[in-house]
Amino acid sequence: MKVPQPAEPPEVSPVLHVVHPEPVPPAGDPSALDEAEARRVDFVWSGVMVGSLALVFALLSVFGGVAVPVLLALTGAYAFNPLVTLLEKRGVDRTWGTSILFFAGTLLMVGAGLYLVPVFRDEAAKLPGFFQRASTQVVPQVESLLGVSLPDLVSQRTAELGEKASELLQSAGPTAARLVASFAGNTARFAATLLGLSVVPVLAFFFLQDYPRLMGRIQDLLPRRSVALVSQRFREVDEVLSAFVQGQLTVGAILSVLYAVGLSVARIDLAIAIGLIAGFGNMVPYLGTGIGVVLALLGVLLSWQGPWQLAVVAATFIIGQLAEGFVITPRVVGEKVGLAPVAVIIAVLAFGELFGFVGILLAVPASAILKVVLSVVLQRYRRTELYKGSARAP
Repeated sequence: MKVPQPAEPPEVSPVLHVVHPEPVPPAGDPSALDEAEARRVDFVWSGVMVGSLALVFALLSVFGGVAVPVLLALTGAYAFNPLVTLLEKRGVDRTWGTSILFFAGTLLMVGAGLYLVPVFRDEAAKLPGFFQRASTQVVPQVESLLGVSLPDLVSQRTAELGEKASELLQSAGPTAARLVASFAGNTARFAATLLGLSVVPVLAFFFLQDYPRLMGRIQDLLPRRSVALVSQRFREVDEVLSAFVQGQLTVGAILSVLYAVGLSVARIDLAIAIGLIAGFGNMVPYLGTGIGVVLALLGVLLSWQGPWQLAVVAATFIIGQLAEGFVITPRVVGEKVGLAPVAVIIAVLAFGELFGFVGILLAVPASAILKVVLSVVLQRYRRTELYKGSARAP
């Protein structure tokens, strides 16, 4: 009778659940890597990824005028590649699919401009009446609620703003024109800015059209013996970045609809614009919500109809935050990105301090890539003799 052998203890799983096991090649495949070779490949890949991120930020710091448009174009091509690929699978030529996507995006931007410009103009026209009401109605109501008298300076300055608001609005146009003229006076700077803005959609179009070809050429440069493992690592990075981009865009769209509907119920004129800012601004935790609350309160003051508006605004943002934290994000994004809000805030502050506004935009994607790198390093470390405790002391 054969005595059953005791089962080996399972290997301890890593803390970060991002990395998948490397693909197992067929038996007898000469390109199969043993553990030492795979560890060396993973460590080299991790170093290359960290070095590439450092190079990107260095180029942004030194050659921002050239690097920023190229980076924006590549980001746009990466974000919209799934849509063009979906059209391509349905029989649409990739060039036509890219053209359709750009045409739809142009129509959307033009429609948004036609909607927002009149709304902002109408809201600006309400400012004189708002300051006048604030000096004659709001300040006395605040004093009665608080039971104290506000300094005369507050009432005086508010009344002055109400009297001068019309003059400020009338002079806003000429002032903006003078600013544009002074900026345009530096011909080289003005031309470089216009060229950078105009070249982004052109570069994005060609990057998106040739996206599969570009990825294929990069894959052809990988060492043949380790191409399977390195390709798997890049797929993991793509999985995390895709989850971030698609997930955050989906969450932002859902929150924008929730906020816009709630603020419309509160009869705020800029409800749709504020909803979009608060919804998509949620990509940075608490930032979009904070800006949305401030703008919503300003909208309530400009279209005051009673305390019920404040209650509706408060309920809108509370329901939106609860839905985002407990329903939307867990179901849409899940744990594919897995960056804690505290980590996102620290990353945004750190990258913003080092690289400015571009650093804020790239903080979360860069952190997601670094998370994959850390997961790979931890995976290899947990397979070493040093971690398992079976290494002999020298």
